[in-house]
Amino acid sequence: MKVGITGGIGSGKSTVCRLFAARGVAVYDSDTEAKRLMATTLRPAIEARFGAGAFRDGVLDRAYLADIVFRDAQALADLDALVHPAVLHDFEAWAAAQPGDYVILESAILFEAGLEHAVDRTVAVLAPVELRVRRTCRRDRCDEEAVRRRIAAQADDDTLCARADYTIVNILETDLEPAVADLDQRFRHEARTADRIDA
Repeated sequence: MKVGITGGIGSGKSTVCRLFAARGVAVYDSDTEAKRLMATTLRPAIEARFGAGAFRDGVLDRAYLADIVFRDAQALADLDALVHPAVLHDFEAWAAAQPGDYVILESAILFEAGLEHAVDRTVAVLAPVELRVRRTCRRDRCDEEAVRRRIAAQADDDTLCARADYTIVNILETDLEPAVADLDQRFRHEARTADRIDA
């Protein structure tokens, strides 16, 4: 079984995924893997579309690419059309090789990228905006207004709540462990029940 976990910046999505990983669940971090794919198999296509300047000394120049795609909606759509299918294909191959009852696909843009169709269940990690701003500023040592712009560009919690099968509200970190334990138990039961039905 495949479970997609999403949440906006500062929501605690990665913390939740680490708690699942601590319980023995394999987690595919789509952001990290997208960077790897862009620097390897997707490099020729990225250079063809965005120019050789997309790589500096063999390393993806994220600032260069961001400057292009966030000014030009078509450029962003072209990049997404390269990256999202590659991530999906990579995830499917990775998931097939994993042991255990279920795996997790971690993605900040699970719904926006259409990746929810690759999973059986979805979980949204939610938190109040002010708390997310404080967390992100503390973690990234960045400007508050920049964080608010990033939050405004992402799906809001109401949207995530409406689209996800399950939600975890991350206000107090002490509440996360029991919430993760409950979902872990639920997902393992569902996966084993599905296996018995398939058999």
